[in-house]
Amino acid sequence: MKSWLMAVAMVMVALQASAIDKKEMQRLEQQVNEIFEQVYSDPSQPGAAVLIQHGGKTIFEHCYGKADLETGADVTPTTNFCIASVSKQFSAVALLQLVEQGKLSLSTPMSQMFPEWTQPFYKRITLHHLLSHTSGLPDARTRSDRHFVLTATDVASVGFMAHLQEQDLEFEPGTQYKYQNPTFQLAYQIVPRYSGEDFETYMRRHIFNKAGMKHTQYFEDGREMQGSAHGYRWDDAQGQYVEYDYGEETFFATKADGGLYTSVRDFAKWERALRDGKVLRPVSRAMAYQPHVWLQPDANYGYQPNVGYGYGFFIQQTPGRPKIVYHTGDNGGFTIYAGKVPERDITFMFFSTRNDIDRMGIVNRVWEIIFSVVK
Repeated sequence: MKSWLMAVAMVMVALQASAIDKKEMQRLEQQVNEIFEQVYSDPSQPGAAVLIQHGGKTIFEHCYGKADLETGADVTPTTNFCIASVSKQFSAVALLQLVEQGKLSLSTPMSQMFPEWTQPFYKRITLHHLLSHTSGLPDARTRSDRHFVLTATDVASVGFMAHLQEQDLEFEPGTQYKYQNPTFQLAYQIVPRYSGEDFETYMRRHIFNKAGMKHTQYFEDGREMQGSAHGYRWDDAQGQYVEYDYGEETFFATKADGGLYTSVRDFAKWERALRDGKVLRPVSRAMAYQPHVWLQPDANYGYQPNVGYGYGFFIQQTPGRPKIVYHTGDNGGFTIYAGKVPERDITFMFFSTRNDIDRMGIVNRVWEIIFSVVK
């Protein structure tokens, strides 16, 4: 009799918890939606896609505004955005896969990866430094040639590295953080040198296919990016939003550091693939999610209090809060955020087609709501 009563009591508690959970989820949806409706109040203007998942299940998915002002196409959960620097984590995972296979080591020096560059300091810069933005290398890409900055590929963009000298290093490798695009562009050459496959083929076979990301693709000049959004910026002189991506913004054509186009739904598949060990072993994932350097207030990109950088990911460890692993992306009008709390299996992504927003202000407000609901 007692066991029967206990069973009934447990069922009643479960039902009550379920009801509370449903009510709390409704509160989350309402409050998060209010935040984004305030920012994207005009459905005829550039918009955004937002997706929140818990335990692999979608608890919030909303889209706002336009993906393309010329065609009038709305943003949808399957709209591809240029995710800009969020692309770096994919290149980092590819390189960590090669480490797992024994083809590379985190201590492999650049002098071995690029033997054609014979400067002695390349012996002191390792794969670890490239992945954690601690190489000390400058970003010496030329900005004087407009055609170059608009069309330069990964290989062309890092050509300056062949001519650097010891005095060009900004600090001793491993001693400081400075966010660097060219060092991630190097992955475009490192991957084929150690895998035997060109970069695009390797990423498709060993990253996107494994994650089930069927509609994800790298930008290619001259190829129509079907189902993709454009980025926009506000132009005071014209009193309207104007297109601001390839052809208007510099260094848009490089792939390994920022040229990936994907949707929030495809990106959610990536997050599950990472969590389920489909693309990286747990030990490699842990290294990627571990801060190898802490950002200081004078950091050139990405500073937030209590934030460090791992391998292709920022890590926020605010006292009293669970660890948030994330990355931001900015290119042209695209403004991107993709974050997760691994210990609670929460993911939150926010892809925007305009850049006149307070991204981190929005993000921090949404996390507060999420943490109040998902314990």
